[in-house]
Amino acid sequence: MNEPLTYYTRQLEAYQQEEQKRGKQIMLLSTLRVLVFIATVVAIYMLFDYWQLATIIGLISVILFAYLLSKYSNVKNQRAFYKELIKINEEEITILRGSFHHRNKGLEFQEVNHFYSIDIDLFGHGSFFQYINRTTISEGTEKLAEALKVNDISNIQLRQEAIQELGAKPKWRQYYAATSSLVKVETSAQNIISWLLEHKPFLPGIMRWLPISFSIISLVILGLTIFNRVDQSWIGYWLLVGLAVTGIYLKKINELSSNCDKVKETFRQYASLLKQIENENFSSRELQEKQNQIKSNGKKASIIFKEFSKSLDALDNRNNLISAIFGNGLFLLDLKNSYKVEKWISQHANKVSDWFEVVSFFDAYNSLGNFAFNHPEFVFPEIIKNGPIISATQLGHPLLNKTKRVDSDLLIDSEQFFIVTGANMAGKSTFLRTVSLHIVMANVGLPVCAKSSQYFPVKLITSMRTNDSLSDDSSYFFSELKRLKYIVDAIKKEPYFIVLDEILKGTNSTDKAIGSKKFVEKLVASKATGIIATHDLSLCEIEKELNEVKNYFFDAEIINDELYFDYTLKQGVCKNMNASFLLKKMDII
Repeated sequence: MNEPLTYYTRQLEAYQQEEQKRGKQIMLLSTLRVLVFIATVVAIYMLFDYWQLATIIGLISVILFAYLLSKYSNVKNQRAFYKELIKINEEEITILRGSFHHRNKGLEFQEVNHFYSIDIDLFGHGSFFQYINRTTISEGTEKLAEALKVNDISNIQLRQEAIQELGAKPKWRQYYAATSSLVKVETSAQNIISWLLEHKPFLPGIMRWLPISFSIISLVILGLTIFNRVDQSWIGYWLLVGLAVTGIYLKKINELSSNCDKVKETFRQYASLLKQIENENFSSRELQEKQNQIKSNGKKASIIFKEFSKSLDALDNRNNLISAIFGNGLFLLDLKNSYKVEKWISQHANKVSDWFEVVSFFDAYNSLGNFAFNHPEFVFPEIIKNGPIISATQLGHPLLNKTKRVDSDLLIDSEQFFIVTGANMAGKSTFLRTVSLHIVMANVGLPVCAKSSQYFPVKLITSMRTNDSLSDDSSYFFSELKRLKYIVDAIKKEPYFIVLDEILKGTNSTDKAIGSKKFVEKLVASKATGIIATHDLSLCEIEKELNEVKNYFFDAEIINDELYFDYTLKQGVCKNMNASFLLKKMDII
């Protein structure tokens, strides 16, 4: 199916046209501003002797220039927005064509002792995370990684509905991402929440009306001075009084201003994103619940955030020297703006974490919806309460090129254990990761790479890659044993789907065969479900002893002195191995 590629190509062309149009408008507005300025200078010079008319022309010119400047700023912002949309669609086209290894690998989310993340290429170069991640804020990236690692089998159908709905809203998702990308933030949401909750107000309640009263007195004194009712020195003395009052709280105001300066861009970004969420119509239960979470006493969170952004900007204006002296001396602006900021914090600090969580949720789920949109041929698994763990037809690995990928049918019942044998490079490890990703993706609520799938939800646990640790003084074999002990302890508490790849590699072949057999027998006795891949054909003998065990294999053939793989899962035991052939073929022996 080529529908996503067609969509992105069409959108790219449309946004390029819009961006070019805005570029031309910017040139026109810039030219008009220059012409207005020149015309104003010339007119005032020509009419200098008629100062009343020159003044009127000057005022009209200032208003017109301000309008053109405002228009220029709006068009410039629109152009930046369309540029972001162009980048988004160009990137989607690039990824759909198979190039995604330049993107964030998510290495910081890897956990050595996690249930499965190291084994199935969930993070790292060429990983599933690298392929699907479209998050634009760090908190959204963390939430996406958490969704992939959480091993949660509850409420899968609710997540499916949310992802399916977002998948059907490509334009909204792109607008959300573009809006977010336009604002670069310096302070994380978690640091902001901590600051808001820990902030201790320092301004007394009198500051609610003192700046207003002080400003009225200042205006009265200015008026009396203009009409020569009082001496001009009164303004100077009153200015000193205002600066003295402000000076009492100056240190605390400076600290507050410094903190506000760090967070204002984040609040501007989140206000825009909250507005996008509020204005969209959602039908799935989970998305509606998140939408309701950002309502506060009937007032939209985006409006509350915008109000705070204005207060932060007002406090930031204190860096202007004229405003700092006359604004504080005559109108107590620092006290007025600081009081507004503190009042907002006292009213809304406890709600901010909920609002931030909703924004990061949509940021993460937009990546999941984007994946669903990009793969219309994938299917959402039918979640069943009784039946096999996985019953899938044409199951494949989601990151493999679909023109080259070989899919397999899979039917594995609860408490069944498959032993998979096969030649080197025949597809055993890829198959294990395919099954593992099916479980992870299904649990997240994503569509899976299959023609059809019925799925009885189960948590995943794997042992496919084990490393020795010099720092922990652990041998490779001991690391393997610890991992297997971790699995045995886990399945005592609740059911898991177990995926193993060539266990006990760190010991001799005889010991390995005996140990592997006993371990599989223990897992079967524990009523575990799973798959183990091995080169040890003696392990396949367990099928004769235990009804729960089934043998499957991937074959390899030598045809015209060339090695041939069909990558097809077959029932039985592999008979053809290829190590000796490859050694000879590569002139090693």
